Amino acid sequence: MTATIKPAKRPANAHFSSGPCAKRPGWSLQNLDKAFLGRSHRASQGKARLKLAIEKTKTLLGLPAGFHCAIVPASDTGAFEMAMWTMLGARGIDALAWESFGQGWVTDITKQLKLKDVRLIDAEYGRLPDLAKVDPARDVLFTANGTTSGVRVPNYDWISAEREGLTFADATSAVFAQRIDWSKIDVLTFSWQKVLGGEAAHGMLVLSPRAVERLESYTPAWPLPKIFRLTKGGKFMKAVFEGETVNTPSMLALEDYLDALGWAESIGGLPALCARADANAQVLFDWVERTPWIENLAAEPATRSNTSVCLKIVDPAVSRLPEDARYAFIKQFAAILEREDAAKDIAGHRDAPPGLRIWCGATVETSDLQALTPWLDWAFAEAKSGLAKAA
Repeated sequence: MTATIKPAKRPANAHFSSGPCAKRPGWSLQNLDKAFLGRSHRASQGKARLKLAIEKTKTLLGLPAGFHCAIVPASDTGAFEMAMWTMLGARGIDALAWESFGQGWVTDITKQLKLKDVRLIDAEYGRLPDLAKVDPARDVLFTANGTTSGVRVPNYDWISAEREGLTFADATSAVFAQRIDWSKIDVLTFSWQKVLGGEAAHGMLVLSPRAVERLESYTPAWPLPKIFRLTKGGKFMKAVFEGETVNTPSMLALEDYLDALGWAESIGGLPALCARADANAQVLFDWVERTPWIENLAAEPATRSNTSVCLKIVDPAVSRLPEDARYAFIKQFAAILEREDAAKDIAGHRDAPPGLRIWCGATVETSDLQALTPWLDWAFAEAKSGLAKAA
């Protein structure tokens, strides 16, 4: 490996965490001075702010007529759990899993809800399962973008337009950065903390008319906690999807989300957001192509995420180490960058194979990723040198 010189230029913003993610360019606490604080969220002004966030979200994402969107508790996880607990069990389930979050939904379905008619269609980290195995007569659960593996679904063509089951998409790292084919989606969840860099704690639940029909025609066999209930007297609780939240939301976090939505609108909406994420990821993809010690974890180019880019070290000095030693190397690698204020939080997820995970969502500036790549080369040389000395 060629010796590297310590770079002189650092990223202006070294925040590359995959959640919570970097705040939008130009963000300041002063942008939140319109927050509706110290009052009930059920006051008319509070409900108006909540409804405004819902309507702006629907417009920005281009939701079709008849689709509903709600602000719910507990981030993307809470939204997806709400969907599973209220709608699963009406028919068999095909559960797709190729990384830790998909595997987590399988655990909840089988161990918590104790559903029996569940088919697991899985793949190892870095690969996508065989989507052709999905049965349109069954419900299907999947992560649109595997945050811990960097593998996304390349399109939605594999979902039948004549399906009988519902599609449940955990899309928290895909929404606002990747195009969603809404004709193939019945239930979709995400959180504010991802592509738009909002604050955590709240999730978003999107339902199609088919999902509403399921809610009104099917009653689960298990008791539902209050915060999961989406029907009352067998009827869809439409008010929840118009700003009447099921629990008390943070109005300060809400204002931060409204600020992010406003920024997204100002730069050109969804096309601009997707283009920013694509340009950001391309910086890393181009660097990987010319760098012998690193590769994409995602094996197929069409499945590579443009938000949570996951990378593996293939230099033999590292790749041949035992797994625990490779995790230790990554920890040291990331610590070197953090000490230099060159990159924060880029070690891979604890459940993933040892590697790097660099967020490239729309709130990250392309120039910061361009400034980052020389630091990655330098830090690798430093960490590898430490390996040689230890030996």
